[in-house]
Amino acid sequence: MATPLSDTPLSPLRTVAVVGLGTMGTGIAEVLAVGGRDVVGIDVSEAQAVKAVAALESSTARAVERGRLTGPERAAALGRVRTSADLRAAAGADLVIEVVPESYEIKQRVLRELDGIVRPETILATGTNALSVTRLAADSARPERVLGLHFFNPAPAMKLVEVVSSVLTAPAAVTAVTDLALDLGKEPVAVGDRPGFVADGLLFGYLNQAAAMYEANYASREDIDAAMRLGCGLPMGPLALLDLVGVDTARTVLEAMYAASHDRL
Repeated sequence: MATPLSDTPLSPLRTVAVVGLGTMGTGIAEVLAVGGRDVVGIDVSEAQAVKAVAALESSTARAVERGRLTGPERAAALGRVRTSADLRAAAGADLVIEVVPESYEIKQRVLRELDGIVRPETILATGTNALSVTRLAADSARPERVLGLHFFNPAPAMKLVEVVSSVLTAPAAVTAVTDLALDLGKEPVAVGDRPGFVADGLLFGYLNQAAAMYEANYASREDIDAAMRLGCGLPMGPLALLDLVGVDTARTVLEAMYAASHDRL
């Protein structure tokens, strides 16, 4: 059973496990390691873990070339990262961030397994960008220590982090991860648990409307993008952004948002 959690801030989160070493998980691991945290990267695929380490080496090398890191800082950051294919490697973590596929079944299974592995005081964070944090927390043995921690891609470059509280999340857990985000140089925003949270809740409706406009032949894709870039001052048009995000990813997010809200956006 989890230890009761008061409103007193928790001790600093020094060791963080990242479960799922895809593009986002690898980016989060880099942010944490560069920020001085000891990182345990976990993926069921050993090949994916090897790929993640190679991506970290490449990304941090570019950071040195651009003057964002020194050589010794890069070496220190890489030295803070170890990987494993075994979820039990998260046992000593102060915080676990899961970024496994956007599926309730998969995420709930991972969180349940972590409940039996990590210390009672460990915080469990989901990196979901569309699923209900409350629903995920309710399935955990420590719902007061489960929250959302939504980074944006590419995690090393994007400043925003959404800290998502469920109705069950303890204020001390929110404070602990908010302080961590600030210490990592991010800009955390506190949001409630709703489909898509704030940024994606607004963004994916916008992308969906742009796709519908293109499908209805109101304008060419080039002109739709130009209208939003030149008329609204956006750095990228919606259809170009949709290509960057990936239509498959967008569909997954929109379907999850619709399932929760029945809003067709």
